[in-house]
Amino acid sequence: MLHYHLMPTYMLHIDKNIPLPANAAEALPPMTPKQELEVRTRTIKLIADLQGKPIHPTEQDKVEARELARKMVEDPRGHIEFSNYKNETLAYLAGMVSQYDQMIVKDLADLKLFVVNKLIEQADSKNSREAIAALKALGEIDGVDAFKRRTELTIKVKPIDEIERDLLTKLEKLERLTKLSDNQNIIDVESIETDPSEDSDT
Repeated sequence: MLHYHLMPTYMLHIDKNIPLPANAAEALPPMTPKQELEVRTRTIKLIADLQGKPIHPTEQDKVEARELARKMVEDPRGHIEFSNYKNETLAYLAGMVSQYDQMIVKDLADLKLFVVNKLIEQADSKNSREAIAALKALGEIDGVDAFKRRTELTIKVKPIDEIERDLLTKLEKLERLTKLSDNQNIIDVESIETDPSEDSDT
């Protein structure tokens, strides 16, 4: 005997009056040339790995990649039509951009170390004004943060019953104080002018 299992039917909710993009490029969010290059090269590498075909750029591909790299450095947000270039050119370009970024990071780290060393030397100066200025600059360096003000906030979580009891206690205290001020006797004093001669015994 055959048993048939009916699969559940799912109805998808589709929003109306929303235009579909004309193509895949239009559907993508706006990207800088560097971001677009990263997306394209990841796709190129994935396809090459799936096909088992390594990417070997020619000398001409390398020349084009260097020219593109120069354009990207001169105008980091400028438009480059990457689709006009071969996969090998883009793969080589991506390697150049990655190496360039690593060099910049290393240069910045070296520069920071140079600055710190110079400030340490200056902090030993016999001139107290120069030494204090150097120490202040050292304290403000990211990672040292000797003068950064820190504010600590402690949040105590209480059960709702305890919070209600605290509120009721405060309300009762406020009510007692209000009644006490209402019950205080207030005496109005009226000033009367008198003749000083009336108080004399003469």
